[in-house]
Amino acid sequence: MTAPPVMTAAGEASSRDPAIGLRAVAALRDLTDDLEVLQVDNAREQGWSWQQIADALGVSKQAVHKKHARSRLRRR
Repeated sequence: MTAPPVMTAAGEASSRDPAIGLRAVAALRDLTDDLEVLQVDNAREQGWSWQQIADALGVSKQAVHKKHARSRLRRR
């Protein structure tokens, strides 16, 4: 049985080979970005304020709104 891609990337992120490690970091960053979009959308659909989302992510309200407000409009 093979490991799921995320587990493979997580393991490879600590590789001594920079080509492998950096490729894994990029894959994990993409996954994290996709998960953030999903969860911000979930939160907004459930009535969360931008401030609540910002607090949960540990960023400012302005940063989370700037990053996600426009992309939400495009996904509709």
